[in-house]
Amino acid sequence: MSKILAIQHIHCETLGTIGEALDAAGIAIELVRTFEGQPVPTTMEGTSGLLIMGGPMGVYEQDRHPFLKREIRLIEQALQEDKPILGVCLGSQLLASALGVRVTKGKTKEIGWYPVALAPAGSTDSLWIGLEPSFTAYHWHGDVFNLPSGAVSLASSDLTRCQAFRYGHHAYGFLFHLEITEDIIKDMVKTFQEELEESGVNGSEIIAQTKTHLPRLRKIGQMVFKRWTGLIKS
Repeated sequence: MSKILAIQHIHCETLGTIGEALDAAGIAIELVRTFEGQPVPTTMEGTSGLLIMGGPMGVYEQDRHPFLKREIRLIEQALQEDKPILGVCLGSQLLASALGVRVTKGKTKEIGWYPVALAPAGSTDSLWIGLEPSFTAYHWHGDVFNLPSGAVSLASSDLTRCQAFRYGHHAYGFLFHLEITEDIIKDMVKTFQEELEESGVNGSEIIAQTKTHLPRLRKIGQMVFKRWTGLIKS
């Protein structure tokens, strides 16, 4: 049985739809919860892929969160071994950093439901081909990065040029949240209430809009993540 290494940084940002796809594909998950003090492995040995989830910390806070350095080293190893990688939100920022790009604070935070448009390369990408060219995605980030050298841009939003990218054939970074469920959204709104207030964002409106946007987003996510699991099993 194939097994991937998955890293979770905070209780509310779980694997969501990604976990469902991995279970359906019969792929085992070695889950590391850094927020519980579980150590990040020093090697990719014994695993066929790497999944790094989101979190409230920044890539530039490695002195405060030393495990981020270890995650970047794991990404570098997975890239060298050409093992499938998926970075979500913070995970995409760590992938970009491992590829030599600086991650910085954006001009404004992008929190809530906002449109995402696929780039021309996105419409032919193996994970995204045949899917809608634009859709409303769930966002929760304040940090941004430029497209890494040698990478392919897959999607953008009005506020953020680099929303999704691919490096090589197996490494993907999604800044927006494609994996979310209704429970994850409610938990994030509750957990990050202070950040919402500071940003002037109404959490109740985010939850209210979920019924409109989530069903469509979940269908897209289910297909994208099913295809990603295919990279692990191939």
